[in-house]
This record gives sequence, C-alpha cells and structure tokens, in this order.
Amino acid sequence: MKKEQVLKCQFSSWYPHFKSQTIRSIIIPLPENVKDYLLDDGTLVVSGREDPPTYSQEDNNGDETEEIQWSDDENTTTLMAPEFPEFALKVEEAISSLGGSVFPKLNWSAPRDAYWIAMNSSLKCKCLSDIFLLFKSSDFITRDFTQPFAPSNELLELVLRKWCELIPGAEFRCFVKENKLIGISQRDYTQHYEHISKQKEEICTCIQEFFKKHIQYKFFDEDFVFDVYRDSMGRVWLIDFNPFGEVTDSLLFTWEELRSGNSLRDEQGEGAAMEVDYPSFRCTNSNLTVQPSPYLSYRLPKDFVDLSTGEDVHKLIDLLKLLNMSTPTLAL
Repeated sequence: MKKEQVLKCQFSSWYPHFKSQTIRSIIIPLPENVKDYLLDDGTLVVSGREDPPTYSQEDNNGDETEEIQWSDDENTTTLMAPEFPEFALKVEEAISSLGGSVFPKLNWSAPRDAYWIAMNSSLKCKCLSDIFLLFKSSDFITRDFTQPFAPSNELLELVLRKWCELIPGAEFRCFVKENKLIGISQRDYTQHYEHISKQKEEICTCIQEFFKKHIQYKFFDEDFVFDVYRDSMGRVWLIDFNPFGEVTDSLLFTWEELRSGNSLRDEQGEGAAMEVDYPSFRCTNSNLTVQPSPYLSYRLPKDFVDLSTGEDVHKLIDLLKLLNMSTPTLAL
C-alpha cells in the first residue's frame, strides 16, 4: 500500500467532494500543543473540566460557614490541565453550529475503542473535555498520531461530525477494486440482525445504485473501501473512506479473497444472474455466529490481553516464574 492511498482517505481530502452525500462536519486544525497534551502519558487530567466541588459546613451557632475541600493528603499536589483558549473557542463554536452534540475523530480514526470510559458509554460529545477524555483513552487515536503514514503536525485535524443516532444494524462496509464494487459486509458483524438477512437483496441493490451514482469514478483511487448507512427511508449516506488493504478491517471477508476474487462469486445473490458486476454480500446469518465486541479488549490493560491471548510469550513466562516463586513448598 502506498502512502498516497492512505492520504487520499483522510477526512479533509474527500469531504469537500462528497459533502452533499454525508453527515455535516467541521474540520479544525490541531495545534501542536494540543497534540502534545493528547500524547502525554502522564496522569489523565482532562482540560476543561470544572474545579472539584466544595462543601460548606456550619459551625455550632449556625452563623458562619466554612468551605472545605476534601483531600486524602494535605501535601497532595493538585494537577492542573493545560488550557487552550483559542482552540477551545473554535471547538465550542463548531459544536454549537452542529446542534450541540458531535461525533469526534481525527484524520482517519475515531475513538471507538474508548466509548466505555465516557459517562454515557457513548461517543457523543458536548464539550471539549468530552473529546479530550475519549482521545486520551483511545489507542486508535494514538495510531493516527504515530503511524508511519501520519502527516506532518500541521496537517493533523480534529473532525467534528453532527451527532446522529445511527443504528448499528444499518451500517455497511463496501469494498471497491478497480472501480468495481466487489463486496459488501455488515459493519457490526458481531450481532445478528434479522432484517439484514431478509432484505439483503434490496440492501445490496440500494447500495450499488448509490455507488454508481455518487462514488464510482469520482474517488481519487480505483481501489478503496467506503462505509455507508442506510436509513429507515432507504436512503444511503456516505460515512467514511478507508484504504484498500490490511490497515482496514475486512470484517466478514478476508483480504486474500478480496484481492483475488476467489469465493466471492459463489456467494452472490440472485442479482448476479442479471448483472456481471453484482457484489458479494455477507452478513451474520444466525445468533449462533454472534461474537463479543472487538472493542471489549480495550477495557483491560494491554498486558492482561496479551496474557489471555498468548500473544506475548515472554510475559507469560515471567508470570509463571512469579507464581512459582510465591507458591510455598512443603517440607516432607
């Protein structure tokens, strides 16, 4: 995969050309000091939060009150989050113009792995502190900062998208090779949605028509991936573009089949008999194939995940040695 292919899929590259087919959004350049704050591995102190609450206590006469701030240690140093007044004002104005609630992301990624840390267990943000909390807790966001294809600091951008209540069962990922739509996958493949199985021919046709009218030969590359949402009225909305390759989740396909085309034709629907370039459509067909969310592992420390999956043999060996040393031996 070439660097140019990745850069073509960053939000600010494609949004101006497909603005009428997607959710209204505002792009704000990310200052260097904000990037440094988001990458700081120190104590998580979210900028923009209100001061800790104070409590008043009346004396025995009830005439005077004394403000008390609770603390475990009188010598504890209070950590102060940095402030970004100009940037905060831009974000506040953008959120207001988008209806008061937004979905935040960077050039490519959204903090989907950090939804669990928010008070509402959602990516819905109403202020800058909500955004900072998600971003500082997200490995996906860190990847945008540090991946090999990351642009220069001046090009890093905060993308605020108008908040819409999207139903996971109406999201689909589409794979395009040589400007032909070759595959469509249910986006939330961990769940079974009965309506998808029943309406897959209609859904597939609807997405294919949208692709031919608005996407085909209009994107900047001939191999790419795009995500769509089909609303209750049957209208298809563009959500995002992604590179055609391993950096993008292939969901119910494998990249080997997508590149070679093997086994795709075997799963095409009835429309394939009438149209040569009819795409392969895959969905989770029964509750027997339901899986846990892939984002659940991000709730645990990485060391725990590595141990449970066996991905880091050295950590497992160290743990076994530690357990062996702590186990008492009996003298016989």
